[in-house]
Amino acid sequence: MTSERELLMTEAGQTAPLAPDSTSVAEAARHQTRRRRLLVYAARVATLVLVVGGWQLLTSMKVVDPFFFGQPSGIVLKLRDWLQHGTAYGSVWLQIWITMREALLGFVFGVAGGVVFGILLGQVRFLSDVLGPYIKAMNALPRIVLGSIFVVWLGLGSSSKVMLAAVLVFFVVFFNAFQGVREVNPNFIANARVLGASRMQVVRNVVLPSALTWIIASLHVAFGFSIIGAIVGEFLGAQKGLGLVIATAQNNFDPDGVFAAMLIIAILALTAEWLISRLEHRLLSWRPPAPTEIAAI
Repeated sequence: MTSERELLMTEAGQTAPLAPDSTSVAEAARHQTRRRRLLVYAARVATLVLVVGGWQLLTSMKVVDPFFFGQPSGIVLKLRDWLQHGTAYGSVWLQIWITMREALLGFVFGVAGGVVFGILLGQVRFLSDVLGPYIKAMNALPRIVLGSIFVVWLGLGSSSKVMLAAVLVFFVVFFNAFQGVREVNPNFIANARVLGASRMQVVRNVVLPSALTWIIASLHVAFGFSIIGAIVGEFLGAQKGLGLVIATAQNNFDPDGVFAAMLIIAILALTAEWLISRLEHRLLSWRPPAPTEIAAI
């Protein structure tokens, strides 16, 4: 019996498929990830070359009038001129610093106010019922009108731009924080209260971590809005800043100057987006990856 059992086990072992090596599977997954990343980077570069090269070609052949649309070579020359000789309002680095300072201050104030009011109104339904219509009415106001009012109130300095940027950021963060608080599992809150947690402990240890995903997600959009607020405020009236540089280029029919300033703003926005993504990865490292995230790896 023993020999027959060994013979059957041997035959079964010879016919059964071999289990894949876990090391080889992991190596294949890493190789596929690297291959996909390289493919994405190559597609991005190809898209950039296609757009910029086509733009340059069409304007050089006069198919598209460069007087109205500018051209990439003119944008590069304009950037070089700004770096060497500055703008009409001083060094280009000074204009970048002023706009970024206004955007960062507006971002900080707007995020702080949005998180505090979002959590407060999300937790206290009475305040939500009372203040909700007013917040929705303020959110419906055109931002350009608010910018004009802030310029009248606070003048042409940085304060009006910071205020406009903060207002734009506030509503983005507020609605996300409010919804994030409302989406918290009630069982978690009930269990914390059963264990004797105070309201502040519930907010700090249950509500805020649960809503953090919503809040962090809003930051990606919020920083872009802070830059828009600073630029629009400078466009309405300022003494320095990238928005004033764009307004001056527009008044002088200089599309290369407009696109050059827009390129600077795009680089700043992408840099901020990368930093926010790193912050999100750090703060939400405890969260298990979602199925869509696993599929993208």
